[in-house]
Amino acid sequence: MKINVQKCAHMLKEKDNILILTHSHPDGDTVGCGFALCLALKKLGKKARVICADEFIPKYTALIPGCLEMPEFEEEFIVSVDVATENLLGSLADKYAGKIDLCIDHHGTNTGYAKYLLLNADAAAACEIMIKVIKAMGVKIDKPIANALFIGITTDTGCFRYASTTSNTYRAAAELVDLGADNATINRVMFETKTKTYAALERLAIEGMQFFARDRICVITVTQNMYAESGSSEVETEAIAPLTRQQEGVEIGLTIREKEDGTCKCSIRTLDSVNAADFAAVFGGGGHKQAAACRFDCGVEEAKKLLVAKASEILGM
Repeated sequence: MKINVQKCAHMLKEKDNILILTHSHPDGDTVGCGFALCLALKKLGKKARVICADEFIPKYTALIPGCLEMPEFEEEFIVSVDVATENLLGSLADKYAGKIDLCIDHHGTNTGYAKYLLLNADAAAACEIMIKVIKAMGVKIDKPIANALFIGITTDTGCFRYASTTSNTYRAAAELVDLGADNATINRVMFETKTKTYAALERLAIEGMQFFARDRICVITVTQNMYAESGSSEVETEAIAPLTRQQEGVEIGLTIREKEDGTCKCSIRTLDSVNAADFAAVFGGGGHKQAAACRFDCGVEEAKKLLVAKASEILGM
Protein backbone atom coordinates (compact mmCIF):
# COMPACT_ATOMS: atom_id res chain seq x y z
CA MET A 1 0.00 0.00 0.00
CA LYS A 2 1.40 3.39 -0.99
CA ILE A 3 1.45 6.03 1.74
CA ASN A 4 2.46 9.69 2.03
CA VAL A 5 5.15 11.34 4.15
CA GLN A 6 2.77 12.18 7.01
CA LYS A 7 1.49 8.60 7.27
CA CYS A 8 5.05 7.29 7.15
CA ALA A 9 6.21 9.63 9.91
CA HIS A 10 3.18 8.79 12.07
CA MET A 11 3.83 5.07 11.64
CA LEU A 12 7.49 5.38 12.63
CA LYS A 13 6.61 7.45 15.71
CA GLU A 14 4.19 4.72 16.82
CA LYS A 15 6.69 1.86 16.47
CA ASP A 16 9.78 0.80 18.43
CA ASN A 17 12.60 -1.74 18.06
CA ILE A 18 12.96 -0.76 14.44
CA LEU A 19 15.34 -2.63 12.13
CA ILE A 20 16.52 -0.71 9.05
CA LEU A 21 17.70 -2.68 6.00
CA THR A 22 20.05 -1.27 3.36
CA HIS A 23 20.82 -2.85 0.01
CA SER A 24 23.87 -5.01 -0.58
CA HIS A 25 27.05 -3.36 -1.88
CA PRO A 26 25.87 -0.22 -0.09
CA ASP A 27 26.17 3.17 -1.74
CA GLY A 28 25.98 6.60 -0.14
CA ASP A 29 22.22 6.91 -0.54
CA THR A 30 21.20 3.70 1.18
CA VAL A 31 23.80 4.26 3.92
CA GLY A 32 22.92 7.93 4.43
CA CYS A 33 19.20 7.24 4.39
CA GLY A 34 19.49 4.34 6.82
CA PHE A 35 21.70 6.06 9.37
CA ALA A 36 19.81 9.37 9.17
CA LEU A 37 16.58 7.54 10.01
CA CYS A 38 18.28 5.53 12.75
CA LEU A 39 19.73 8.63 14.39
CA ALA A 40 16.39 10.44 14.14
CA LEU A 41 14.54 7.53 15.76
CA LYS A 42 17.09 7.40 18.58
CA LYS A 43 16.47 11.11 19.20
CA LEU A 44 12.85 10.14 19.81
CA GLY A 45 13.99 7.64 22.45
CA LYS A 46 13.46 4.58 20.26
CA LYS A 47 15.68 1.57 19.69
CA ALA A 48 16.86 1.28 16.09
CA ARG A 49 19.77 -0.16 14.15
CA VAL A 50 20.92 -0.42 10.54
CA ILE A 51 22.18 -3.61 8.92
CA CYS A 52 23.53 -4.61 5.51
CA ALA A 53 24.53 -7.87 3.85
CA ASP A 54 27.93 -6.32 3.09
CA GLU A 55 30.40 -4.23 5.04
CA PHE A 56 29.57 -0.56 5.50
CA ILE A 57 32.10 1.63 3.69
CA PRO A 58 34.28 3.35 6.33
CA LYS A 59 34.52 6.65 4.42
CA TYR A 60 30.75 7.01 4.83
CA THR A 61 30.43 6.05 8.47
CA ALA A 62 33.42 8.17 9.52
CA LEU A 63 31.47 11.26 8.44
CA ILE A 64 28.39 10.37 10.51
CA PRO A 65 29.32 10.60 14.22
CA GLY A 66 27.60 8.03 16.40
CA CYS A 67 26.07 6.09 13.53
CA LEU A 68 27.61 2.75 14.51
CA GLU A 69 26.38 2.91 18.10
CA MET A 70 23.42 0.59 17.71
CA PRO A 71 21.67 -1.43 20.44
CA GLU A 72 20.72 -5.08 20.23
CA PHE A 73 17.01 -5.92 20.35
CA GLU A 74 14.44 -8.21 18.78
CA GLU A 75 12.99 -6.31 15.85
CA GLU A 76 9.31 -5.47 15.89
CA PHE A 77 9.14 -3.29 12.77
CA ILE A 78 11.29 -3.66 9.64
CA VAL A 79 12.08 -0.80 7.25
CA SER A 80 14.04 -0.91 4.00
CA VAL A 81 15.59 2.23 2.51
CA ASP A 82 16.63 2.82 -1.11
CA VAL A 83 15.86 -0.81 -1.97
CA ALA A 84 13.87 -1.30 -5.18
CA THR A 85 13.59 -5.09 -5.02
CA GLU A 86 14.10 -7.63 -2.26
CA ASN A 87 16.86 -9.44 -4.15
CA LEU A 88 18.99 -6.29 -3.82
CA LEU A 89 19.16 -7.01 -0.08
CA GLY A 90 21.65 -9.76 -0.90
CA SER A 91 21.88 -12.42 1.80
CA LEU A 92 19.48 -10.46 4.02
CA ALA A 93 16.69 -11.46 1.65
CA ASP A 94 16.95 -15.02 2.92
CA LYS A 95 15.74 -13.89 6.34
CA TYR A 96 13.64 -10.81 5.67
CA ALA A 97 11.95 -11.31 2.30
CA GLY A 98 8.21 -11.09 2.76
CA LYS A 99 8.59 -9.58 6.24
CA ILE A 100 9.32 -5.92 5.46
CA ASP A 101 6.75 -3.53 6.91
CA LEU A 102 7.80 -0.26 5.30
CA CYS A 103 9.91 0.75 2.32
CA ILE A 104 11.15 4.30 1.68
CA ASP A 105 12.44 4.56 -1.86
CA HIS A 106 12.89 6.68 -4.98
CA HIS A 107 13.16 3.97 -7.65
CA GLY A 108 10.33 3.94 -10.16
CA THR A 109 11.00 0.22 -10.59
CA ASN A 110 10.13 -0.56 -6.95
CA THR A 111 8.22 -3.86 -6.91
CA GLY A 112 5.96 -2.97 -3.98
CA TYR A 113 7.27 -5.83 -1.86
CA ALA A 114 6.76 -4.05 1.49
CA LYS A 115 3.45 -3.80 3.33
CA TYR A 116 3.67 0.00 3.10
CA LEU A 117 5.57 2.00 0.49
CA LEU A 118 6.63 5.65 0.55
CA LEU A 119 7.81 6.27 -3.01
CA ASN A 120 8.83 9.40 -4.90
CA ALA A 121 10.39 8.46 -8.22
CA ASP A 122 11.06 12.13 -8.98
CA ALA A 123 13.51 12.42 -6.08
CA ALA A 124 17.16 12.21 -7.13
CA ALA A 125 18.00 10.33 -3.93
CA ALA A 126 16.09 8.51 -1.21
CA CYS A 127 17.69 10.96 1.20
CA GLU A 128 15.62 13.73 -0.39
CA ILE A 129 12.52 11.88 0.81
CA MET A 130 14.06 11.10 4.20
CA ILE A 131 14.53 14.82 4.94
CA LYS A 132 10.77 15.25 4.73
CA VAL A 133 10.09 12.15 6.84
CA ILE A 134 12.43 13.22 9.63
CA LYS A 135 10.98 16.73 9.69
CA ALA A 136 7.44 15.28 9.76
CA MET A 137 8.50 13.15 12.75
CA GLY A 138 9.28 16.38 14.59
CA VAL A 139 12.99 15.65 14.86
CA LYS A 140 15.49 18.49 14.56
CA ILE A 141 18.13 17.65 11.97
CA ASP A 142 21.53 18.01 13.64
CA LYS A 143 25.01 17.80 12.10
CA PRO A 144 25.36 13.97 12.04
CA ILE A 145 21.92 13.57 10.44
CA ALA A 146 22.62 16.41 8.00
CA ASN A 147 25.91 14.78 7.00
CA ALA A 148 24.21 11.42 6.44
CA LEU A 149 21.53 12.97 4.25
CA PHE A 150 24.01 15.10 2.28
CA ILE A 151 26.16 12.02 1.60
CA GLY A 152 23.14 10.30 0.07
CA ILE A 153 22.21 13.23 -2.13
CA THR A 154 25.68 14.10 -3.41
CA THR A 155 26.68 10.50 -4.18
CA ASP A 156 23.42 9.57 -5.93
CA THR A 157 23.67 12.65 -8.14
CA GLY A 158 27.38 12.29 -8.92
CA CYS A 159 28.04 15.53 -7.06
CA PHE A 160 24.98 17.09 -8.71
CA ARG A 161 26.10 16.20 -12.26
CA TYR A 162 23.46 13.60 -13.21
CA ALA A 163 20.27 14.36 -15.13
CA SER A 164 18.21 13.20 -12.14
CA THR A 165 19.29 16.33 -10.22
CA THR A 166 16.39 18.79 -9.97
CA SER A 167 15.86 22.21 -8.45
CA ASN A 168 14.36 20.39 -5.45
CA THR A 169 17.63 18.49 -5.08
CA TYR A 170 19.62 21.71 -4.89
CA ARG A 171 17.17 23.18 -2.39
CA ALA A 172 17.39 20.06 -0.21
CA ALA A 173 21.20 20.14 -0.30
CA ALA A 174 21.25 23.86 0.55
CA GLU A 175 18.99 23.24 3.53
CA LEU A 176 21.33 20.51 4.78
CA VAL A 177 24.33 22.83 4.48
CA ASP A 178 22.42 25.42 6.52
CA LEU A 179 21.79 22.69 9.11
CA GLY A 180 25.51 21.93 9.42
CA ALA A 181 26.39 19.39 6.73
CA ASP A 182 30.12 19.42 5.96
CA ASN A 183 29.54 19.69 2.20
CA ALA A 184 33.13 20.54 1.23
CA THR A 185 34.62 17.72 3.30
CA ILE A 186 32.03 15.21 2.13
CA ASN A 187 32.51 16.05 -1.55
CA ARG A 188 36.30 15.91 -1.20
CA VAL A 189 36.18 12.50 0.48
CA MET A 190 33.58 11.11 -1.94
CA PHE A 191 34.94 12.41 -5.22
CA GLU A 192 38.55 13.52 -4.86
CA THR A 193 40.17 11.11 -2.40
CA LYS A 194 41.42 7.69 -3.51
CA THR A 195 43.21 5.05 -1.48
CA LYS A 196 46.34 3.49 -2.97
CA THR A 197 44.55 0.14 -3.13
CA TYR A 198 41.64 1.65 -5.06
CA ALA A 199 44.05 3.38 -7.47
CA ALA A 200 45.68 0.01 -8.13
CA LEU A 201 42.27 -1.60 -8.69
CA GLU A 202 41.18 1.19 -11.03
CA ARG A 203 44.34 0.71 -13.09
CA LEU A 204 43.58 -3.01 -13.50
CA ALA A 205 39.96 -2.24 -14.36
CA ILE A 206 40.91 0.24 -17.08
CA GLU A 207 43.57 -2.08 -18.50
CA GLY A 208 40.94 -4.82 -18.86
CA MET A 209 38.23 -2.56 -20.32
CA GLN A 210 36.46 -4.08 -23.34
CA PHE A 211 34.32 -2.52 -26.07
CA PHE A 212 31.53 -4.06 -28.13
CA ALA A 213 28.96 -3.03 -30.74
CA ARG A 214 31.25 -0.60 -32.54
CA ASP A 215 32.44 0.86 -29.22
CA ARG A 216 28.91 1.74 -28.07
CA ILE A 217 29.13 -0.77 -25.19
CA CYS A 218 31.91 -0.65 -22.60
CA VAL A 219 32.49 -3.49 -20.15
CA ILE A 220 34.66 -3.56 -17.04
CA THR A 221 35.04 -6.76 -15.04
CA VAL A 222 36.31 -6.73 -11.47
CA THR A 223 37.38 -10.17 -10.27
CA GLN A 224 38.49 -11.62 -6.97
CA ASN A 225 42.00 -11.98 -8.44
CA MET A 226 42.03 -8.23 -9.10
CA TYR A 227 41.12 -7.55 -5.47
CA ALA A 228 43.98 -9.81 -4.37
CA GLU A 229 46.50 -8.19 -6.72
CA SER A 230 45.56 -4.62 -5.79
CA GLY A 231 44.93 -5.18 -2.09
CA SER A 232 41.51 -3.64 -2.59
CA SER A 233 38.05 -5.09 -1.93
CA GLU A 234 34.44 -4.76 -3.06
CA VAL A 235 33.80 -1.88 -0.65
CA GLU A 236 36.03 0.31 -2.85
CA THR A 237 34.39 -0.39 -6.21
CA GLU A 238 31.63 2.23 -6.25
CA ALA A 239 33.72 4.69 -8.27
CA ILE A 240 34.51 2.09 -10.94
CA ALA A 241 31.07 2.03 -12.61
CA PRO A 242 31.07 5.67 -13.83
CA LEU A 243 34.31 5.01 -15.74
CA THR A 244 32.43 3.05 -18.41
CA ARG A 245 30.13 5.95 -19.31
CA GLN A 246 33.03 8.39 -19.46
CA GLN A 247 34.40 6.74 -22.61
CA GLU A 248 33.64 8.67 -25.80
CA GLY A 249 30.90 7.10 -27.91
CA VAL A 250 29.73 4.68 -25.20
CA GLU A 251 25.96 4.51 -24.67
CA ILE A 252 25.85 1.51 -22.33
CA GLY A 253 28.46 0.91 -19.62
CA LEU A 254 28.54 -2.41 -17.75
CA THR A 255 30.64 -3.03 -14.65
CA ILE A 256 30.54 -6.68 -13.57
CA ARG A 257 31.86 -7.43 -10.09
CA GLU A 258 32.65 -10.99 -9.04
CA LYS A 259 31.49 -12.02 -5.56
CA GLU A 260 33.42 -14.37 -3.29
CA ASP A 261 30.95 -17.18 -3.99
CA GLY A 262 31.53 -16.94 -7.74
CA THR A 263 28.30 -15.10 -8.54
CA CYS A 264 28.34 -11.49 -9.67
CA LYS A 265 26.59 -8.14 -9.78
CA CYS A 266 26.40 -5.69 -12.66
CA SER A 267 26.20 -1.91 -12.41
CA ILE A 268 24.66 -0.37 -15.52
CA ARG A 269 25.30 3.21 -16.65
CA THR A 270 23.70 4.63 -19.78
CA LEU A 271 23.18 7.78 -21.79
CA ASP A 272 19.68 9.22 -22.31
CA SER A 273 19.22 6.99 -25.35
CA VAL A 274 18.93 3.85 -23.19
CA ASN A 275 16.83 3.24 -20.07
CA ALA A 276 19.13 1.49 -17.59
CA ALA A 277 16.25 0.54 -15.28
CA ASP A 278 14.41 -1.30 -18.07
CA PHE A 279 17.66 -3.03 -19.02
CA ALA A 280 18.28 -4.16 -15.43
CA ALA A 281 14.68 -5.34 -15.06
CA VAL A 282 15.31 -7.96 -17.77
CA PHE A 283 17.67 -9.64 -15.30
CA GLY A 284 15.55 -9.08 -12.18
CA GLY A 285 17.19 -5.83 -11.14
CA GLY A 286 16.14 -2.20 -11.06
CA GLY A 287 17.24 1.37 -10.63
CA HIS A 288 16.98 4.64 -12.52
CA LYS A 289 16.92 5.71 -16.17
CA GLN A 290 20.69 6.17 -16.37
CA ALA A 291 21.93 4.07 -13.42
CA ALA A 292 20.72 0.61 -12.41
CA ALA A 293 21.96 -2.76 -11.19
CA CYS A 294 21.20 -6.46 -11.27
CA ARG A 295 22.58 -9.69 -9.83
CA PHE A 296 23.52 -13.00 -11.42
CA ASP A 297 23.84 -16.47 -9.95
CA CYS A 298 26.40 -17.35 -12.62
CA GLY A 299 30.03 -16.39 -13.16
CA VAL A 300 31.41 -13.21 -14.70
CA GLU A 301 31.98 -14.54 -18.22
CA GLU A 302 28.50 -16.01 -18.58
CA ALA A 303 26.93 -12.84 -17.20
CA LYS A 304 29.00 -10.77 -19.63
CA LYS A 305 27.69 -12.76 -22.61
CA LEU A 306 24.09 -12.28 -21.49
CA LEU A 307 24.54 -8.58 -20.81
CA VAL A 308 26.40 -7.74 -24.01
CA ALA A 309 23.86 -9.69 -26.08
CA LYS A 310 20.96 -7.78 -24.52
CA ALA A 311 22.78 -4.44 -24.77
CA SER A 312 23.51 -5.09 -28.46
CA GLU A 313 19.86 -5.93 -29.04
CA ILE A 314 18.77 -2.69 -27.36
CA LEU A 315 21.14 -0.73 -29.58
CA GLY A 316 19.87 -2.53 -32.67
CA MET A 317 23.22 -4.12 -33.37
